[in-house]
Order: sequence, then structure tokens, then C-alpha cells
Amino acid sequence: MNAVAPKRMNVFERYLSLWVALCMVAGVILGKLLPGSVHALQRMEFGTGSQINIPIAILIWLMIYPMMLKIDFGSIVRVGRKPKGLLITVVVNWLVKPFSMAFFGWLFFRHLFLPLIGPELASQYIAGVIILAAAPCTAMVFVWSYLSDGDPAYTLVQVSVNDLIMLVAFAPIVKFLIAGAAGLEVPFRVLLYSVLIFVVIPLSLGAISRAVLIRRKGAEWFERELMTRFAPVTIIALLATLVLIFAFQAENITTRWFHVLLIAVPILLQVYFNSSLTYGLMKLFRVPYPVAAPGALIGASNFFELAVATAIALYGPGSGAALATVVGVLVEVPVMLSVCRMCVSTKHWFDLPARTS
Repeated sequence: MNAVAPKRMNVFERYLSLWVALCMVAGVILGKLLPGSVHALQRMEFGTGSQINIPIAILIWLMIYPMMLKIDFGSIVRVGRKPKGLLITVVVNWLVKPFSMAFFGWLFFRHLFLPLIGPELASQYIAGVIILAAAPCTAMVFVWSYLSDGDPAYTLVQVSVNDLIMLVAFAPIVKFLIAGAAGLEVPFRVLLYSVLIFVVIPLSLGAISRAVLIRRKGAEWFERELMTRFAPVTIIALLATLVLIFAFQAENITTRWFHVLLIAVPILLQVYFNSSLTYGLMKLFRVPYPVAAPGALIGASNFFELAVATAIALYGPGSGAALATVVGVLVEVPVMLSVCRMCVSTKHWFDLPARTS
């Protein structure tokens, strides 16, 4: 019998943490060597006091739009086929994950780490990790699902439903939790602008573009030709965004490098907590493994592009909140790969007689 080749990510996906680390170094060097140029870029905003940085906004659009092209909202019609798995994922993503992250952030930054960071940065870091947790992952979930032998069609349903919920739930959850756990003012209008600019518009354009192009060129051309061409643009935009953010954060990082390690602690804790909770509930309610694995993964990973953009819009590119969201990018890949391995190694737990989920 032929051995099945192990599933692999491409070079960029496999070494994302390395690229993020290199971008961090490059950004810090630019920020220290060319402070005048970096400050000029930092002052470029959509209107005075908007906090929406023009270069970063353009780059984030170049990242998000191709991701939205992948979402097929026609898959929503399949929701009723396996409702339990979807219901568990939605409950954990929206009723557990943001609140557990707010608790972990409050515990570590407001209490355990407070002597090391001070009250002002504590509030900023709490706000950043809350923003990160309130945005469920989109594009990278397809990678994690593939590596863990998840059902790709059902993964698409999960992502599509989460994107629709994000349109109405992200802003009020972020405002409520940041005001409560961090004690910071959250301009609701800025939150709505972030959702409009970085979710509603690219999501709408992606859905329209997908429908029109598939109708004219066919699904095979769309997947093999167009989406392949977009891949380098997305990667370059992501890396350029990280270089800019770390250039804006150069002073903070060089004087507070230890804070990066501290920020990673509650982020790691909430990833393992939420993935384990989702996976355990899937097992408890006898959901099949191909649905349970991607459900656990989408319940743990984050839509870091939206999180970074929102943190910058609310508090500025040099803020502690923006730094906290970027730390989430730094730890995303190795942590999620460990969750994938955990799912694959426990796949036999779900070897139960087939039944409707």
C-alpha cells in the first residue's frame, strides 16, 4: 500500500513566525535609523485625528481583499446539515473566547505583571489582546483545517458564518470588554469605521468579484489562476505592514523588549484554553472529527489583520494595543501547529459509529 505523503504548508506559511521576527528586526532598525521618515509616514492619516494610517490601511486592504475572495457565501445553505459542530464553534468564538481573553488579560496585566509594566501600558495591552480575541480567524483556518484532515466544505461554512456574525458583533463586544477590563474609552464610531473599512467593504467586494468572475471565467480559472496570482501580493502586503508597525513601535520595543514575552503569556493561554474547550465539547456531543478539528482551530486562531487595523485606528500605530496584536501574529503559527498536531494525534477519539451531527 502506498504511503500517504504528509501534508505541508508552503514556505511562507511554515515559517511565518520567522518572517514576522525578521520584519520586527527590520522595522526596529528603520525606526531607529530613519526616525524622521518613519514619523512622516506615521502622520499620514485619513483626516486629522482619525488614527487610520493611510499606508497601513492600503497594505491591510491588499491582505484582506484576497482572503474575502475565498469566502463562498453560497455555502451557508449547508449550515443545517451539521448544526451541532457549527453551534459549538459559534458559542465558543463569540460567547467564550473574547470574555476569557479579557479575563486573562486583566489577570496578567492588571495584577501579575503590573509591577513590570505599569498601569498605563497594562490598559493598552488588555485592550490589544481583547481586540485580537474578538476577531475569529478567516484565511489561515483553511490551512489549519487542511493539516488536521478537516472537512474543507464544512470549514468554509464555519468561516462564512463567523464573517457574517463579525459584521454585527465585533464592535459592541470590543467596546464593552475594553471599557470593563481595561478602563479605556472606546470611540464606537471608530470601531464602526474599522468594521466598515476592513470587513464590510472588502467582504462585499470579494463576494461580488467572486460571483462575477466565476460566472464569466469558471471556478477552475478562479481558483488556479486568479487566486494563485494574488498570493504573492498578500504575502508582500503582510510583511510590509509588519515592517511599518514595528518601525512605528521601534522606541517601545527597544526599551520594553521584555514586554513582548509578557504579552505572549495570556495569548498562549487563551489559545490552548479555547481550542481545548471547543474540541472537548465536540467530543462530548459526538461531532465527527472532520468537523471537530477545524472547529477547535477556528475557536483558537485570530483574524490578526483586522485586529491590527482596529488597534491602530483606536489607539495609534505606536500604541501598546497595536503591539499586543502584533505579538499575536508572532506566536500564531507555532501555537496553531501544535494544536493541529494535538488534533491529529487524538483523531481516534472520534472513531464512533456514523450518526447525524
